[in-house]
Amino acid sequence: MHDTWESDIAALLAELADVQTALLGMLTEKRKLLAAGDTASLSTMASREGELVDRLQACHNRRQELLDHAKQQGLPADSIRSLSTSLPAESRQRLDTSIQEAADRSRFLQHQSLTNWVLVQRSLLHLSQLIEIIATGGRLKPTYGNGSNRQASGALVDRAA
Repeated sequence: MHDTWESDIAALLAELADVQTALLGMLTEKRKLLAAGDTASLSTMASREGELVDRLQACHNRRQELLDHAKQQGLPADSIRSLSTSLPAESRQRLDTSIQEAADRSRFLQHQSLTNWVLVQRSLLHLSQLIEIIATGGRLKPTYGNGSNRQASGALVDRAA
């Protein structure tokens, strides 16, 4: 019985590790494309991202199935880590390393996703500032005064002496 739980959990963790590794590679590639401004290549990544989302969803569903089955058998069912505590010590030790590695990769992926998010936000801010410069012709609005616009002309060429 315990061998089945160990092999099911190990298979889930192996698939999760594979998906996390692929996701890390995709986030790294995406960050490089964002930094380079390669929008054509970025748009082609959408289908690959969709495949990874499907694989992650499958891992989540499998995890939930395992936990539901464990709950039916009266085993701890709030997490894979707690379920592994019901296994014999030898099995638990083998799985603990994989569980911790999956948790560490998950945390690292969160950091990489945040890095990409910050990069996109900085790019959007930069583009917004460029649009404002183009829209106003590079002239700043006066902070004080009655709001009269200064003409953008050269004093030596356009004004009479």
